[in-house]
Amino acid sequence: MVQGSIERAEVPAELVDALGPYLARQRWYAGEGPPVTLRLIEAGRLAELGDGGDRLWWAVVEAEGADYQLVLAERTAVGDHLRGHDEAFIAGLGERVYYDATVDSEMALALLKVASGGAEHAERARPLGVEQSNTSLVYDDRLILKLFRRLSVGPNPDADVTAALAATGFSHVAVPVLRWQRDGRDLAFGQQYLAGGTDGWALALTSLRDYYGAASSLEPVHPALSGGDFAAEVSRLGQMTGEMHLAMAEAFGVSEKGLGDQWRALVSSIEARARHLVPELSLAAEPLLERLRSVHDLGPAVRAHGDYHLGQVMRTDAGWYVLDFEGEPSRPLEERQQHTSVLKDVAGMLRSLNYASQFAVGERAESGPELLQPFAQAWEDRNRAAFVRGYKECKGTEDLLPPALGDRGAVRVAFEVDKALYELAYEQAFRPDWARIPRTALERLLSAPVAELVAGPIEPPEPSEAGDDDREV
Repeated sequence: MVQGSIERAEVPAELVDALGPYLARQRWYAGEGPPVTLRLIEAGRLAELGDGGDRLWWAVVEAEGADYQLVLAERTAVGDHLRGHDEAFIAGLGERVYYDATVDSEMALALLKVASGGAEHAERARPLGVEQSNTSLVYDDRLILKLFRRLSVGPNPDADVTAALAATGFSHVAVPVLRWQRDGRDLAFGQQYLAGGTDGWALALTSLRDYYGAASSLEPVHPALSGGDFAAEVSRLGQMTGEMHLAMAEAFGVSEKGLGDQWRALVSSIEARARHLVPELSLAAEPLLERLRSVHDLGPAVRAHGDYHLGQVMRTDAGWYVLDFEGEPSRPLEERQQHTSVLKDVAGMLRSLNYASQFAVGERAESGPELLQPFAQAWEDRNRAAFVRGYKECKGTEDLLPPALGDRGAVRVAFEVDKALYELAYEQAFRPDWARIPRTALERLLSAPVAELVAGPIEPPEPSEAGDDDREV
């Protein structure tokens, strides 16, 4: 843990005035358009570069009720640093140019030195793509520094949970290297960079493309016969997920309050959002809602990942790793930090498998999406069952689940519906072409026979022998 060296200093008032349009261009800014109100809370110099007056600045601003962390480069000549990064420009004031320092390799190297208290040095730095809520910088392909943009009051969940899991001996998070804090708030968190890793979403799509290609003749093809069968990897992912939940319970304990109030709020929220987002399904959803209200024992409440899907896990030569414990960014921080059922994460991964199967169908529109649906369902069923089987094979996970199988299935379905409603609202707002995926899922989840939903599908038989009759958790 490092208290970064920040030399308090005044920034030009004209620069503060230019921050509004800059914020509006950033994906990590939660507002729409330039903020109506913007206030500089604190600012200072992090480093002087060379003798020409080039500086690395740090600032926290309040915009529309949220605090944002900025790192700013000040140079006399911008050179090629802004090439391809027009969104990073802030202002030109006299002979000085100001812009987002994370696009400037030299400035990023200076930032690492400050954030680590001088303990870490690197030769090269590069930003890691475009992120939704933070900015990540990769140093020498050995260390990744996540700069938190929207600052929470107190520790950041990603840094807090990752450090706590690593302390239990859980080996499926990248090793923490540094943690930069100020006044009890996490500013940045550095970890081992998983070079050569591939995220679960990319692996799932590779499997699906191979399978759909083999199925293009429309002859019956079992997913296990495609060269890119994903089931073994998904089973290992399920096992690792179970280990993560056990480590969560060890690190953060089991809540004695249980899930009572949280469960009632969840069921009420599902009912209200379904009525708003899919009003045509409101009547059909009543049997499921009634079943959710009748759940007897919800099982233990522990800390969970909270935004668990294929994009949050990475496969390397050493196995699966879990990424990003901040939870769903649009949900309040207090809600993201609550203890909940481990089935929230299980349901999130099951929803992600459905998303992948349907996204890959959309990629092959020329083949006739309706003709590929049986293959999509076969792939999803096989991998859902493999994930659940791997989870159950992790010794100790049984104690984290509701004791009755019927209640267990009902809780899982509730979190699947909750996630699908969240997805539908998001897609309607930002990616309307994708809204068909959660909408179709909701049609099934809200109108299928409740007994069938709670039991879950049975894994399809293997091509040469009968498969195990494994029902879902």
